Amino acid sequence: MRIDILTLFPEMFEAPLKVSLLGKAIADGVIDVAVTGIREFTTDRHRTVDDMPYGGGPGMVMQCDPLAAAIESLRGRNTLERVILMTPRGRRLNQDIVRELAAAPDLVLVCARYEGVDERVSQTLCTDEVSIGDYVLSGGEVPALAVVEAISRMVPGVVGDWESVTTDSFYQGILGPPQYTRPPVWRERAVPEVLRSGNHAAIARWRRKEALRVTRERRPDLLGMCNEEDHILLAEIEREEIERRRENEQ
Repeated sequence: MRIDILTLFPEMFEAPLKVSLLGKAIADGVIDVAVTGIREFTTDRHRTVDDMPYGGGPGMVMQCDPLAAAIESLRGRNTLERVILMTPRGRRLNQDIVRELAAAPDLVLVCARYEGVDERVSQTLCTDEVSIGDYVLSGGEVPALAVVEAISRMVPGVVGDWESVTTDSFYQGILGPPQYTRPPVWRERAVPEVLRSGNHAAIARWRRKEALRVTRERRPDLLGMCNEEDHILLAEIEREEIERRRENEQ
């Protein structure tokens, strides 16, 4: 898979794209990530990429020509079928969108800055707009890195153990279960006995149940994707909590 990133600040990507699993995947050629500076496509000696907004108002707006030239320069290396503008007004990123994007042969991620990009560019050259949350950052570079990191985990060969991906939060629609490692007892808190039992069926059931418990407490909006077995486990959780409250009242 190839991902092209267009940005005014290529240096922001230098270190993140060289470390951890993502850096190794890029070095091994499992995934190809290329960063292009938009200023390379300016035509004046000041390398101007922005101008005042029509109609007045604060801030500056990224101009059409440099950004359009940067996008179109990728033709031949990228299909340009998925050109995504990172913007607060876009679709809020979730695992379903990550899977959708990971299925594409290539992507272009456009990092907006200032007050955003000229609407004519987003309407004519961008195929989608994506946000990573309801807050404002100074630019699209951090959101673009989040998208690359999330998508890369869906590419076979990036994560060595695929089970690590399938047990991630949101991969199966709910949050992930609690995780434990050695030592078996830490500050008088023991690892749940079932995780040390070697009973894989019991472990799988415990993990699903605890994932549902965490999701019920913190993100109940995600429980709409539960199956019949999940509802049985949720009923058990409800009964346990009722019993716990009774014991606390005594």
